Amino acid sequence: MKSFVGEVDDLNLLMDILPEKIRTFLEKHNSIKDLNEIILDLGRIPEIRFIDSVEKLTLFGEVKQSDLKSVVEKTGVFNSDNRAGIERTLHRISAICNRSGIVIGLTCRVGRAVYGTTDIIKDIIKSGKNVLFLGVPGIGKTTKLRETARLLSDELFRRVIVVDTSNEIAGDGDICHPGIGSARRMQVPSPDKQHAVMIEAVENHMPEVIIVDEIGTEEEARAARTIAERGVQLIATAHGYSIENLLKNPTLSDLLGGLQSVILGDEEAKFRGTQKTVMERKALPTFDILIEIRERDVFAIYKNVQQAVDNYLRSENNHPEIRKREDTGNITVLKSNETVNENDDFEQSYQYTHPEQVISIFPFGINQDRISMAIEVLAAPAVVAQNISEADIILTIQSHVKTKSKIHKILQGRQVSVHVIKRNSTAQIEKFLRDFFNLSATEDDKEQEAVQEIKQVCKKVLDEGRTMEAAPRNSYFRRLQHRVVDKSGLNSLSTGEEPNRRVRVYPRH
Repeated sequence: MKSFVGEVDDLNLLMDILPEKIRTFLEKHNSIKDLNEIILDLGRIPEIRFIDSVEKLTLFGEVKQSDLKSVVEKTGVFNSDNRAGIERTLHRISAICNRSGIVIGLTCRVGRAVYGTTDIIKDIIKSGKNVLFLGVPGIGKTTKLRETARLLSDELFRRVIVVDTSNEIAGDGDICHPGIGSARRMQVPSPDKQHAVMIEAVENHMPEVIIVDEIGTEEEARAARTIAERGVQLIATAHGYSIENLLKNPTLSDLLGGLQSVILGDEEAKFRGTQKTVMERKALPTFDILIEIRERDVFAIYKNVQQAVDNYLRSENNHPEIRKREDTGNITVLKSNETVNENDDFEQSYQYTHPEQVISIFPFGINQDRISMAIEVLAAPAVVAQNISEADIILTIQSHVKTKSKIHKILQGRQVSVHVIKRNSTAQIEKFLRDFFNLSATEDDKEQEAVQEIKQVCKKVLDEGRTMEAAPRNSYFRRLQHRVVDKSGLNSLSTGEEPNRRVRVYPRH
């Protein structure tokens, strides 16, 4: 297999703090370049971990308190999470203490700056979307964050700030390790302050990208959502091994939109084939893309976290895209068969069989401005009918088609089809038009729709001098829209609660 062992930092600096017998043993070892960790536990035989093997150093005998004390004295100051480093290196020494605070165990990890590990997901990192990495400890999440920082800052010239709680990403000391490229690093005084430093980074230093290792608390989850809302790309890792594991974590499930219990009506429960009480996603996810690191060079990529969460809650299978580096070094991609629809709650699929025909749509109980704007944004072959007699079809919402409703009386004797969407929202209207007219929607198309929509909103604000709002969009599309508004010389803010959060545009005074 193609190796990405990487460049080991000055190994002599780590060797110098070890007991002499261990240092002598390692210096003569044939696999010194593959050294990964040295484990020193009081009263036990030292354990030497290489990348592909583990050896017990029986000749050394049991670790004594004096051995541990010697290492600690040469290491320097341990922070509040019992970690210490060696300045300008990525080597890490972590302590295990007894109840009295005395060190009884040490894990000495070799630091490596590994280059080339993110080429397999380079397109995702460059996308500007918020990315969350999941994976078991030691599988390389932090290494990939470090390489991501270098890629974004040096190759894509973006303003990157690394929020480094334990100095594992950018190394110990005040000078950043070259492994993060031109990215800047903000150190965190103690783990419980990480969320505050995340917000400080956004407010004080104008980053385009923030990189965070190990989001693990409710405060950090809220800070992550705040960062995403402010139009900054967020790339992070979190405690968890899979999307299912993260959803079951009450502290961190908010990263994926959170969960809430919903009581369905009898008809809705029967339609879904479920019990009346079900779990549903509470809001839009903070992260657009989730990557499970299943092995060091095997990635399961959920390109639409919103849909993946909804599929899981509906007990439907998820089919992530699998990317793998083969033994030859080549990268293979197993494409996902999941569709990428932002609002997958449309009730029916429709067929449009006359591409030369312009369809006249009468909106019954639906905002006429919304459907007009949706038709213009999508360039759909349709017009809005001013009265029902001119209509080829009627578009209405679910609550207006119940038995003995007004629309049934209006339609008596008329040969016109009725099409139903669940809500009077721009997102639902656009989805109907795409499905009805067979308008495929790629990610690029959706970006263009969001930009085109906000341009039209800006034009109306400039022409009419009044505040207007765009349709609800996820955080990524809102970021794009805020940029357009700013370039138009107008002000904007995100308003409303998920999943109806949207951009409001108003004149500058």
